[in-house]
Amino acid sequence: MTVVQAVNVVKDYGLNGQTVHALRGVNLSFEGGEFAAIAGPSGSGKSTFLHLTGCLDTLSGGSMSIGGQDVAGLSKKQLALLRRHSIGFIFQAYNLIPVLSVEENIGFPLTLLGVDRSEVRDRVRQVLAEVGLEGMEKRRPKEMSGGQQQRVAIARALVKKPALILADEPTANLDSKIGREILELMLRLNKAVGTTFIFSTHDAMVMEFARRIVHIRDGQVERDEVK
Repeated sequence: MTVVQAVNVVKDYGLNGQTVHALRGVNLSFEGGEFAAIAGPSGSGKSTFLHLTGCLDTLSGGSMSIGGQDVAGLSKKQLALLRRHSIGFIFQAYNLIPVLSVEENIGFPLTLLGVDRSEVRDRVRQVLAEVGLEGMEKRRPKEMSGGQQQRVAIARALVKKPALILADEPTANLDSKIGREILELMLRLNKAVGTTFIFSTHDAMVMEFARRIVHIRDGQVERDEVK
């Protein structure tokens, strides 16, 4: 199943009275179960592509579909619902809610979906085991290391069982040992669950783990490698 389909995608920004061409006619598709990286230097357009894929920004031209649904004609409310149901996000800054415990942070997306409280509890317990954080349910983010916080962020992304997880520089704030452990965890979950992972990165270690690397430069696909 095609999870992401981008056809001639264009994204322009206005900056200081000038137009910045962030993406210039990108054509890409990603299938279910892929573990792929969008790689390129700063300003290449890789994060812009990830934001468009996550329905966090709007196209200037072309078309994009997520799970077969064309996003161009969707309202802000419809886009929010698509994100809420179908897409998980992992950010380099973790983006955990500091006043909530680990279990509350992980369960928050399910609460937004109106999932029954007992099911939330069961799914949070299951995903905590998957990411190796059993016994840390009541901790606050500030009581955890960076690697542990990123595991919480991964659990939060996984708990609603999305078809797609987008990870924006997920190892940027971690040392190489912890970063490798996080990538091994995500790859293991990818193989076990079949969720599609797409990273934006310039980290060689992420590219080492990825089974497909799309190189972007100056807003265009330079090459697309499948290992």
